[in-house]
Amino acid sequence: MVLCRINHRPFPVRFQGGFGDLFDRVFESFPFQTLGEQGATATFPRMNFIENENTFLVEVDMPGLTMEDLELFVQDNELTVQGERKQETAEGVTVHRQERVVGKFSRVLTLPTDVDADKVEAKLRNGVLTITLPKAEAVLPRKIEVKS
Repeated sequence: MVLCRINHRPFPVRFQGGFGDLFDRVFESFPFQTLGEQGATATFPRMNFIENENTFLVEVDMPGLTMEDLELFVQDNELTVQGERKQETAEGVTVHRQERVVGKFSRVLTLPTDVDADKVEAKLRNGVLTITLPKAEAVLPRKIEVKS
């Protein structure tokens, strides 16, 4: 099971049936999630979490950001992605709609097993940050030789 400290649902309950799906779709589009010490915390950036036999792969949408805007940390079994998207509004213009999240952000993803932090790799290409987290040797499956 994957846990994420910032959940995309504004409420901990999930309604059943068609009404619940409609309710979920409406609130998924809301950019703000929970209130913290510094106001609203956005569900930015969006991420995918994929697992195969040897690694975890995390894909994070980072349009308009560079690696200099980001910080990544792996500690114990948690991955933290944090950074800042700066406001780029020219002087003398009026913003009629702003749906892109600006400001500081932080996402923490709890991994189901330990990873080898020394071998973690991160690449930013075409607005997508791809983080490869190799599983720790201790948690990888081992083939056991059967002796007669």
